Amino acid sequence: MKLAILSCGPNSYSTRRLKEAALQRGHDVKVLNTLKFAIDLQQGIPDLYYRQKVLSSYDAVLPRIGASITYYGTAVVRQFQEMGVFCANTAHGISNSRDKLRSLQILSRHHIGIPRTTFLRDKKDVIPAIERVGGAPVVIKLIEGTQGIGVLLAESMKAAESIIELLQSQKQKVWRE
Repeated sequence: MKLAILSCGPNSYSTRRLKEAALQRGHDVKVLNTLKFAIDLQQGIPDLYYRQKVLSSYDAVLPRIGASITYYGTAVVRQFQEMGVFCANTAHGISNSRDKLRSLQILSRHHIGIPRTTFLRDKKDVIPAIERVGGAPVVIKLIEGTQGIGVLLAESMKAAESIIELLQSQKQKVWRE
């Protein structure tokens, strides 16, 4: 099987391990830098160029799309999908995984355990929302943070109110657990 691993970090541990595992299983595998693709569109003929050359055909793609390139990376994955190439992670799945609120909505709908969570916009909803999740201490998260960035612990109701007020004054979207 001919596999492409989409990754901007060919030397990252996870990319190297995926490549090693594929090679051990006898697959032809290449690591392709996601940012080196050009997407060509015309009626009925989706196409991809890699480093200014028409991309050869692949049986499957293993996307390793970093958060900083989500928009472009999911566009490349979508193009592979439009070309009929199996993608281990779909563009839609990658996008959902990057949206904390959407991820929790999906998990909740499928009855998968999640912490009691609330998402709000109006300052008047802060205290009732904190009470609904069980009161302080409470975890407050920026909706767009990744890998623990933008996660705060408020030990008291007063601290939670202060943190949320500060974040909202800076136009940050927040949620509580």
